[in-house]
Amino acid sequence: MNWNEFLKELFKKMGFNDFSIDLNNDHNHAFVFIHENENLLKEKIAELVENINKIIQLVAKKQNIKPIFIDINNYRKERENLIIQLVRAAAKKVMITKEEISLPPMNSYERRIAHLELVSNPEVKTESQGKGKSRHIIIKPINKEEK
Repeated sequence: MNWNEFLKELFKKMGFNDFSIDLNNDHNHAFVFIHENENLLKEKIAELVENINKIIQLVAKKQNIKPIFIDINNYRKERENLIIQLVRAAAKKVMITKEEISLPPMNSYERRIAHLELVSNPEVKTESQGKGKSRHIIIKPINKEEK
């Protein structure tokens, strides 16, 4: 499977003409930069990234190959940074107040980022709660008895 050609054809069929693709086969990532329809992208970028990645996973499964992960206009990278900042700020608040904090709902990828960010923090722990689209993380203080 030539992911570069597949992605070019996919984005052309979606109506995009001015885009570039940077494929990193070593890390199974592709960075797509769309240089048109900026207003549409701002409104729908999260859905576009999620849906393109679902398509890639389905194609990879059908072809019995390893999927790649797509980021469009650095959306995922910026979202990861935002999640890390949110999680760090919430953890600081938990450490000060000694009260748990619920974060907004996140998809599994985003929750994983949050869990990994705080796994080495000895003063807080994280748990996922909820189901489906309402699944979220709760950051809790660790009592001295738990250590």
